[in-house]
Amino acid sequence: MDALLEFATGPLFRLTFAIMILGLARILILDLYGMWEAYRKAGDKTIPWGLTISRTLEWIFPVKRVINHRPIYSIVAILFHIGLLITPTFLFAHVELWRSGLGFGWWTISPMLAEILTIATIALGLLLFLGRVGSRNARALSRKQDYLWPLVLIVPFITGFVCANLTVSPNLYQLSMLVHVFSAELIFVLVPFTKIAHCVLMPLSQLVSTIAWKFPAHVDEDVATTLNKKGAPV
Repeated sequence: MDALLEFATGPLFRLTFAIMILGLARILILDLYGMWEAYRKAGDKTIPWGLTISRTLEWIFPVKRVINHRPIYSIVAILFHIGLLITPTFLFAHVELWRSGLGFGWWTISPMLAEILTIATIALGLLLFLGRVGSRNARALSRKQDYLWPLVLIVPFITGFVCANLTVSPNLYQLSMLVHVFSAELIFVLVPFTKIAHCVLMPLSQLVSTIAWKFPAHVDEDVATTLNKKGAPV
């Protein structure tokens, strides 16, 4: 089991992380290329940058939407995302893994803060799952992955908490650590191929929407011809 854990935290970690980064980079490049093609073919090339940037900031920092639309659920979701990002990124053990595997690291959070964020993220993930199951409107809009993602995402937090804070047998510790590492690496692989890819697309969403409505030149004539309405009074 020691050899398997060493493989999981070494070569497999680097492979799955590379899959995630390259997959997200591919999505980003394709989206940027698609935007450029749409912009190049557009008849109206003016873009309201001020409005686009303000709407983007509203989506990244959704204060108004939190107040006006499902405030409790929205606050839980925001706090859950904060825990998902901060805890694994700035946990001391994870930074040391980066340092040993990739040769660089950064500052870390305190053990107490890491423990608080871990417990909070687990609780918030369960609340999101229950909120989606218990809401008729959420169920109507949800796919299977929408139910599974909160549960999948908290598995590394649960197993990490067990390994860091509970007194267990050596065999149970190694098993928990294996589940911890493998579940995190499964998330790495799934990120570019699921809705979680919005982590790189979110800042571009409003710009994509704006450019998407810039129809190519003469498209109105093509539509009129297709509908056999060319020359008809408006």
